[in-house]
Amino acid sequence: QVQLVESGGGSVQAGGSLRLSCAASGSSLVRYYWAWFRQAPGKQREAVAGISVRGGTNYDDSVKGRFTISKDNTEDTLYLYLEMNSLKPEDTAIYYCASDPFPKGQTSWNVSEAYRYWGQGTQVTVSS
Repeated sequence: QVQLVESGGGSVQAGGSLRLSCAASGSSLVRYYWAWFRQAPGKQREAVAGISVRGGTNYDDSVKGRFTISKDNTEDTLYLYLEMNSLKPEDTAIYYCASDPFPKGQTSWNVSEAYRYWGQGTQVTVSS
């Protein structure tokens, strides 16, 4: 069983920065694909960024050049990060980390139904 716990959300003014973290416990985590999704009020959940086993990354066009996904691991825990810079009011949403044991390609990394494990979410609010 994989458990994901996000942290690092908060409120910031437009142009500011935040760093989200996701701590994951479970087995074989380094073999999983990892991603960040977000969901704004009244909107569908959308993919933000993904990272493969070998560190290859994918980004939604809306965050390219502003957000950076990365990961690190200790013996027992995998940490997923999302560095968010130049934040805009439209980045306001609940952000979720997600993982799945199967590889993801260019056309599947951003499909929420393709992920088995989800965190509880952390709120990011960007004011203008």
